[in-house]
This record gives sequence, structure tokens and C-alpha cells, in this order.
Amino acid sequence: MNKKQNIRVGISLGDPNGIGGEIILKAFENNQMLELYTPVIFASTKLLSYYIKTFNLNIKIHGITSLDDVVEGKVNVVRLIKEPFRVKWGTVDPIAGELAVRSLKAATEALKLNQIDVLVTAPIHKESIQSEEFKFPGHTDYLNQELDGESLMFMVSEDLRVGLLTDHVPLKEVPVQITEKLIKTKIGTIKESLKKDFGIVKPRIAVLGINPHVGDNGVIGTDDQETLIPVLEELRKDGTLIFGPYPADSFFGNKKHLQFDAVLASYHDQGLVPFKTITFGAGVNYTAGLSHVRTSPDHGTGFDIAGKGDANPSSFMAAIHTAVTIFRHRTMYEEISANPLKNLSKKRR
Repeated sequence: MNKKQNIRVGISLGDPNGIGGEIILKAFENNQMLELYTPVIFASTKLLSYYIKTFNLNIKIHGITSLDDVVEGKVNVVRLIKEPFRVKWGTVDPIAGELAVRSLKAATEALKLNQIDVLVTAPIHKESIQSEEFKFPGHTDYLNQELDGESLMFMVSEDLRVGLLTDHVPLKEVPVQITEKLIKTKIGTIKESLKKDFGIVKPRIAVLGINPHVGDNGVIGTDDQETLIPVLEELRKDGTLIFGPYPADSFFGNKKHLQFDAVLASYHDQGLVPFKTITFGAGVNYTAGLSHVRTSPDHGTGFDIAGKGDANPSSFMAAIHTAVTIFRHRTMYEEISANPLKNLSKKRR
């Protein structure tokens, strides 16, 4: 693909009974967005036309059957879903889940073939997507299977980046899953992502404890003393700028996160509750560590407001901006890393 063209932003539909279609279309209702990116939505022109009429949106879509027909300056819609679908706002529906999965699979395949540059996914409903053909708790696990690398759920905003040691697992399984290998892998992924995706040369990473008060020297569990702390000490000897573990209850309240380039939380709610409290509406879910760039908004399907026209596209727009920024950082990093002497000689001319 000619990189002088606008960056192609592939977009999966998400659950059609949720707010996905609404926030996608609202994001590109502003024509200035089309000057920066070329959207390619994997959905149905008929379904998106229904959303446009329902929410009285001032936007035109361009239906295509092949990615060879993508046009810059237009909202391109790959005619993926041809059968009729009746939207049932806020309803868990396996048919809606099947359409969401079909959109995700098609967009992922296009990403793997470099027919799109980045992927931005609208929210899916974890119950409705389950089937014999799709048994993943969410986007991250599916993409980890389909793309090269080791995925990391990385919540990012302008001033805060939070990665997770464990993500969509029951709380009782967290201590079992946190092993020396997992800790080293996740920290390595964050470190590498901060360098090549965000342009941070010497990243500083903070780690939150597994148990309350980091176990209080074993009084409240021994997971931190036996597993987490020894690994962090070993990584420091190798030159990694890793700090902690810190008690999670006071870390964000004391604004310690502002001293670091990223924070690694032990489990889902330990990291996402403070992240969404601080950044809600501007946060982005980025799947770091993979061969291609994928982001999504930091919220779910919004079934409680689906169909009312109240959905705010801010987080979805932030997801687009973040994906494109990361893509540019990564491209620059790869060019410099491929032949640093050649690039240095160019600068001296």
C-alpha cells in the first residue's frame, strides 16, 4: 500500500444492538476527519443507513465490495452483511453477536494482509458473541491468536498508560496466573511498546502489588514477596527502569502515576477502575505487543443508552487518533532501526 495516501483506518461494527454504529458515524460526521484518515467500515450500507436516519446524522457513506475500491475523502463501507437485520436496541442477541464477529474477522483479515493500516474496533457484547466458532472473552484474546506477538491490554490516554498482568479472568485465578514468566513477558511488552509505539527512549514503569498493601510483608498474602518482588529485582539488575511494587489503594490518589511512563496493574479492576475514573471519555484500549495496531474506545456496548442518540463518540475518536499516532511512531521506529547508519548519513547531508 502506498503510505503517502491517507492512513486507512479499518473499523469493525461491534454489536449492532449497541452504540457502536452511532459512535462510528458520529466520529466521521465532521468532514475534517476525512482529510486525515480514510475510514473503511466492515458492515452493511443498509444497516448504517438505518443508523443515519435514526439519529438524523449529516453523513454520506460509500458502499464498496472490494478494498480495491476504497476512495479517500469518503466513509467507505465494505458490503459485508447482505441479509436483513432488525435492530433491537440494548438486546443480547446471538444473531447480533454473529454479525459483530463476522465484521471483526473480515477486518482482522484485511489488517493481516495490510489492506488497512490500523484496526479500530467498536464494542462487542461478550455474551452474544459466544458460539461454537468463536469462544473468546473479547477482542484481545482473538487478536492474540490471529496476529503475531504476545498481546497486552494497554489502556492509554494523554497522561496515563495502564497495562494489565491479567485481564479478563476471574479474581480467584489472578494469583495462580501471575508467574515469573508472565511478569517478565508483560513488562517486556510494555517496555518495547513505549519505545516503538510512543517514542519513549528510556521508559519508567511502575508496578502495583498483587495483594492489599503489597501483602504487608506476608501478613496479607505472600504472592508479592514470593513471586512479584524477586522478578522486579532481577529486571532492575538488567537495567530496566522498573519501580515498585506499590500499594494500589493510594497510588493514583497520590498522583504517583504522573512520575512514570506506564503503570502495570495485577488485574483488571485494579487498573481499569482508576484509569476510567481519571480519563473516562478520552481513554483508549490499545492491544500492545502485536504485529499490527488495534485500538478501541474505553467503554462497552452502552445497551442502556442504545438507540437514544446520546452516545458520545469522544473515546472512539480518541481510539482512531491513537491508532494512527502509534502507526506513525512504529513506522518511524522501524525505518530508523532497519538502517540507522543510512538514516544518520541522510541527516548530515
